[in-house]
Formats: sequence, C-alpha cells, structure tokens
Amino acid sequence: GFPELDSQTAEEAARCIAAETPENAAPETGKLEQNLEDELRQEKDRYLRLYAEFDNYKKRVARDKEELIKYGNESLLYELLPVIDNLEMAMKHSSNDTSAGFAQGVEITLKEFLRVIDKFGLSPIDASGKMFDPSMHHAMTQVERDDIDENMVVEEFRKGYMFSEKVLRPSLVAVSKKTVRSDSVSEETLTLNTDTDTK
Repeated sequence: GFPELDSQTAEEAARCIAAETPENAAPETGKLEQNLEDELRQEKDRYLRLYAEFDNYKKRVARDKEELIKYGNESLLYELLPVIDNLEMAMKHSSNDTSAGFAQGVEITLKEFLRVIDKFGLSPIDASGKMFDPSMHHAMTQVERDDIDENMVVEEFRKGYMFSEKVLRPSLVAVSKKTVRSDSVSEETLTLNTDTDTK
C-alpha cells in the first residue's frame, strides 16, 4: 500500500504546489483579455470606416453614371444650336408670298427638329417680356422705355437654351431702363424763365 501522509507532509506538498503556480497568473489573464478587447475594437472601427468609404464610393459612382446619362449628349446638342438658329433665320427671311412653300418647308423642318431635341432634354429659354435674369440672359444693350418696368427683356437677339436643368446657352437680349432726364437742363430752363419774369 501507499505510505500515509501526516499533516506536516500534506502542508509541505500544498506549499510546493502554491510555489509552482505564479502569483501574477490572474492579473496576466486580465491583461490579455484587455488587449484582445482593444484589438477587437480597433478592427471593428477599421471595418466600419472601410464600409463607410465603400458606401460613399458606390454613391459617387452611381451619381457619376447618372450625370453621364443625363448630360452625355450636351456637346452634341450644343453643336446643333447653330442649325436651329439658321432654320429660324431662314423662316424670317422667307416670309414673302413668292417663297411661301419654302417657308412652310423650313417651318415643318424646324418644328420636327425641335420635337426631336426636346426628347433629349433641350428646351428654349422663354426670354421676351420676362424680367432680366443674369443666370439665363446675357444683356447686349439697354433700351430706354418708360412704358414698362426696368430690367425687362424687350428684345431677343439670339435664343437661349436649357439642357435638362442647366443653361446650355444664355439668351442674348436687350434690357429696358428708365429714360434719363437731365436735371441740369431743367434747372437752366427754370433760371431762364425766372430771369425773363424779373425783367
């Protein structure tokens, strides 16, 4: 059989086991857990940042694609504007009876042309009789008019066009202003009249 251990021997054995087990084992385990939690938090933050960046990238790509689809025909339509100008000019100069058939042909062509480009988002700016808007109109000259308010479009030299919600080409216009009355002339006339009265 096994020898019986007395109480003194048992205590010594317990002391030996305690000596072999490091006293700082528990604190080290706690530190390891803390380090792992910190690393996990950092990785989570990095993941969230990357996800946000990727989400922004997807939105930017979608927006760029939408812009490309929306304004992809802009340069082509801009090049076609002089064609419209020429057709409108041809209509104005061929309105006499001898070329009525020609004028009608030009008018039909112009209407069809405008109908087609309207489908691509191109539309004329309605300027005549409207308040001057520097974002859509380019003032070429001012005309003295007392019968209407100031800064009204009184004449359109060249039609402007919108492409979707963007000004593709501003309207070239003449803008109204009030007649300038010379105060010096009025004062001179008043002085002459006063001198005449005193004589």
